[in-house]
Amino acid sequence: MPANRERGYVIMAINSTETDYESCAHTLARSIRHWHPDADITIVTRDQLPHGHRQGFANDWQAWWVSPYRQTIKLEADMFMASPCDHWWSMFEKNDVVVSTGARDIYDKPAVSRQYRRVFDENHLPDVYNAITYWRRCPVAQEFWTWVRTIFENWAQYRTLLKFADDEPNTDLVYAMAAQIMGPEKITQCWAEHPRIVHMKPGILPTKIKDWTQGLVWELHQGDLRINTVSQWGAVHYNVKTWRPYG
Repeated sequence: MPANRERGYVIMAINSTETDYESCAHTLARSIRHWHPDADITIVTRDQLPHGHRQGFANDWQAWWVSPYRQTIKLEADMFMASPCDHWWSMFEKNDVVVSTGARDIYDKPAVSRQYRRVFDENHLPDVYNAITYWRRCPVAQEFWTWVRTIFENWAQYRTLLKFADDEPNTDLVYAMAAQIMGPEKITQCWAEHPRIVHMKPGILPTKIKDWTQGLVWELHQGDLRINTVSQWGAVHYNVKTWRPYG
């Protein structure tokens, strides 16, 4: 798709048999527009994929080809924007590609658990989270997305280069490999504390039950999402795909 708009958010919302990502995407879009009513948002569904539907997470690389923007921030569908985020553009715009690194807990502290990151640590890969990914239309970004596509489409080959790799590729790991190939300094801002997602997986939270909505108290008032009375900031990756803060 030609880039005919200046900048906006792309949310990949490819439903699976288990998850209604389209509903998640509309929740995310609503939360963004609470803070930024004029935000330009594109929700990409299965029927809009320019190269057809692929299995699992392997549709993700098509974001480059489907985005109508000269500058894009791609967001994972199962997130909630708990505060203004338009300052991200000025944080990112001097870069060609930025994939966020690291995660936070609900107290805005860096996540210290490495429970979900063994494959990154053992293979000395950058600690990227594709949940927030920025790029501008340029050769460097095109190269990055070409690597992402190549790794997804040839996973059987690339996984042999790694220790503890799963049989199927996941997006964070593929992005990390692409960043390592190109040079993490080109693809990440590993020195920056923000933006980092608030990660709601049980290994990071102060609860050990799988569904945090059953173990923590949350409330939403005029866009302010509070969890255990703590106001959240930035993108909250809520992980429990059935959570619907708007009812």
